[in-house]
Amino acid sequence: MSTTDPAVTPILKWVGGKRQLLETIMPLIPEHTTYYEPFVGGGAVLFHTQPGRAVINDSNAELINIYEVIKAQPEELIACLERHKEKNSQEYFYEVRSLDRDREKYETMLPVEQAARIIYLNKTCYNGLFRVNRAGEFNSPWGRYKNPNITNEATIRAMSRYLNRAKVTVLCGDYREALKGIRKGSFVYLDPPYMPLSTSSSFTGYTAAGFGAEQQKELKKQCDLLNKKGIRFLLSNSCCDFIEDLYKDYIVERVAAKRTINAKADKRGAIDEVLVRNYELDR
Repeated sequence: MSTTDPAVTPILKWVGGKRQLLETIMPLIPEHTTYYEPFVGGGAVLFHTQPGRAVINDSNAELINIYEVIKAQPEELIACLERHKEKNSQEYFYEVRSLDRDREKYETMLPVEQAARIIYLNKTCYNGLFRVNRAGEFNSPWGRYKNPNITNEATIRAMSRYLNRAKVTVLCGDYREALKGIRKGSFVYLDPPYMPLSTSSSFTGYTAAGFGAEQQKELKKQCDLLNKKGIRFLLSNSCCDFIEDLYKDYIVERVAAKRTINAKADKRGAIDEVLVRNYELDR
């Protein structure tokens, strides 16, 4: 798009979010017809770029529901969040968090109510850590914030305007499905769950499904398919021997990213990541 709205920013704090790396990533994005982001997450790159035509996807149904509600029902969502804001307390937080323990009852909630619940929990839980257990139940603890920005009206309205102004296809499912039918001239930004650097540092807590070595190898196959089609891609991942060796046939650059979301305070801070691409920069 020729102009972007600076008010369009991520609505959620998200594990592995790319706000800290935007200055590094943005110059690497080439000209394209359609922007694809199969692991959209918090959408920092998408909302900073604000492409006129995009296909976004995530396997997290709660997250995709938020984007669909923001697009279609921004004012209803703000009204729901106002009610959460008025009631906000430690006791109320755990009451709201427990709603997904009864899945049958939870499924009867309106999409706008489910979206408001997740945004409220994200704004008030410990360190903004969206985390679910193996049953898919939100399990981050209360965050004790004095004045969290729960309603965030300006961001919701700006994001809604963008999603309605641009041609953005919103999908929820397997990233491979989101890439089907992709045409030359498109650009793909891949920000998958990162390869864990240790058994205790997995970034996959935002979904009940894991994303380990086999899934990383399958993703590499998808990158090879994109490359064969002449489609440019940029991928973010952990800086580790496994990933660097996996993508050794492509351009791999190490970058330092400041991480603000981790359950352990001493694990936050600068950490090396890699950016992988299959194209030279246009000069």
